[in-house]
Amino acid sequence: MVNLELYKIFRTVAKCGSLTKASDELYISQPAISQAIKQLEQQLGIPLFNRIHKGMELSAQGGELIFDDVDDALRILCDVEAKVSAMKESAVGTLRIGASETIFQYCIADRLVEFHNLYPEVKYELTSDVSPKIIEYLKIGKCDVGFLNLPLEADDGVAVGETVMLLNDIFIAGNAFADLKGKRLTVWDLQNYPLLLMEEHTVARTSFKHYCANLGVHLHPKIEIDSWGFMKQLVVDGMGIGCIPREYARNKIAQGTIFELNVEPPLPTRSVGIALPRNTSMSYSLRAFVNLFRHKQQHLQQIGPLQ
Repeated sequence: MVNLELYKIFRTVAKCGSLTKASDELYISQPAISQAIKQLEQQLGIPLFNRIHKGMELSAQGGELIFDDVDDALRILCDVEAKVSAMKESAVGTLRIGASETIFQYCIADRLVEFHNLYPEVKYELTSDVSPKIIEYLKIGKCDVGFLNLPLEADDGVAVGETVMLLNDIFIAGNAFADLKGKRLTVWDLQNYPLLLMEEHTVARTSFKHYCANLGVHLHPKIEIDSWGFMKQLVVDGMGIGCIPREYARNKIAQGTIFELNVEPPLPTRSVGIALPRNTSMSYSLRAFVNLFRHKQQHLQQIGPLQ
């Protein structure tokens, strides 16, 4: 195994030209330096220095042959240490963020712009996928941080932290179902209408199934959809009644192209949470980015829910 300290001592002695000067620079005793040189010579099987009356000079068949390579290698390692230190003390490098396309749009985009204005040197790799996939990416080191739809089953490889956004699932309809606007409905009434639901593998669909199972109602989709944007468009076009977080439908509701149904009982609140790989250190950039969401959540808690 390579002993870097031996090579550091070798380089210092070569540059100083004497054990005395090397001892003063390294704060190591001369006997310890002499012993380190002997150990490295034995390890390599070549003499590294000629002992002369003025001090130490590199041997033509040993020290001179390896000095430049040793010097370059140690300089590279010093640069590596400096870069790592900079990452821990300043926002540099690349942040690898994983989330669904919708979470990027509604939860992350504004914070990403804010973070870029604060730390313009940081670069980004954005990975868009469903929450179960993001968990796998965190575990294999493809993502540094993930934003997940909750709840999810616990995973030993991932630590899920603060909630950064609440999601309130609602039922929405377009003008084709205008007769339902303002009408009080029960979830059982929805059995008589075509439903648009997210695909089976999604957290939203799993939560919806638990909601139905707890009430003993059987609701099956006419169409399964893989994106909220497509669901909203189909609802506008009159294809059926959709189930979507209110936070993702506000713009369309405000525009009047869709409306929220008054359905009892309401669906349970879900959330988006931050997830990090377990047992890994956080760079300064990652800590600063995560803290943006933590501070935002604390602010929301202080001012209370939006009316």
